[in-house]
Amino acid sequence: MSEISALSQAMAGIYRGMAGMKKNAGEIASAAQLESGATAQTLTRPIIEMKQNQHLVQASAKAVKIIDETIGSLFDEKA
Repeated sequence: MSEISALSQAMAGIYRGMAGMKKNAGEIASAAQLESGATAQTLTRPIIEMKQNQHLVQASAKAVKIIDETIGSLFDEKA
């Protein structure tokens, strides 16, 4: 996999994670507004998925950082 392709994949991971977190936040907010019908079970899945999406964003951001550092070091070697 080329570094540019890897960068695209890492950025896609960030976007997927952020979109997932937005969806989860909406589910949590709508469940909270139901108050009387909101149960721990109603909130459990979106909270767990939000944590998973957080990890996806963090891992993808680390990948972007590593790719950036690798490309930077390649330019430094050429100079």
